[in-house]
Amino acid sequence: MLRSLYAGVSGLKNYQTQLDVIGNNIANVGTTGFKKGRANFSDLFNQTLTSSTPSQSTANTSGVGGTNASQIGLGSQIGSIDTIASQGNAQTTGRTLDLMIQGEGYFQVTDGKNTYYTRAGNFYLDQNRDLVTSEGLKVLSNGQNGTPVNFNPNDYSSITISSDGTISGIRKSDQQLERLDQIGVATFANPEGLEKVGGSLFARSANSGAAEYTGQGDIKSGALEMSNVDLTDEFTGLITSQRGYQANARVITTADQILQELTNLKRN
Repeated sequence: MLRSLYAGVSGLKNYQTQLDVIGNNIANVGTTGFKKGRANFSDLFNQTLTSSTPSQSTANTSGVGGTNASQIGLGSQIGSIDTIASQGNAQTTGRTLDLMIQGEGYFQVTDGKNTYYTRAGNFYLDQNRDLVTSEGLKVLSNGQNGTPVNFNPNDYSSITISSDGTISGIRKSDQQLERLDQIGVATFANPEGLEKVGGSLFARSANSGAAEYTGQGDIKSGALEMSNVDLTDEFTGLITSQRGYQANARVITTADQILQELTNLKRN
């Protein structure tokens, strides 16, 4: 069978995967704190020919120069699907509990069993005055053993959140400033190694490293970090993927026509 037939099939599968990644990026262009994906290809493997010509590379000798190996590639494969952790654009909301991190770091949240990390800072207070995400996960304070952030805004005339996550309020009773809690921010040696688990959440992986609590960026109150998807790049990639898919389909069609010619030799 023709090698090009199988090479074309591998190309179709890879471009389909790339289209899936791009489609997911475009679908999440408006998702708060979303980090886009990127599919990378690598060649599958190469077959070294055996013929009268040298199949392996050789060094030069006293009378003959060196030769290169004769190899034919047998297609491509998905080398990696990366998460691009670059900063998304800021959207000003003016709401105190809308937070974004300018720079490195992730907010820590918990479902009571597991700790997750997110860049989506649209937070709310529940009936127990715990700071929670839109899905009800509790936001944790700073440190390895952070506890749920809790405060009652009704006792204060105003609430402010500083760049290090410290929540402060001016007491209604005596107009004195009081420190209420501190929102935790975790950083990772390899943030692109975090695993997406849905709901704009990430989980620690073996390659992300442990959560650290130094070197984090500044917290901005009254703003949200939007998706880092750039539609210009995505539509360019969409066109490239479509043409690549069409070209690989044409390789398969051409290989099929050659095979048809071979099967027709007996008739002719």
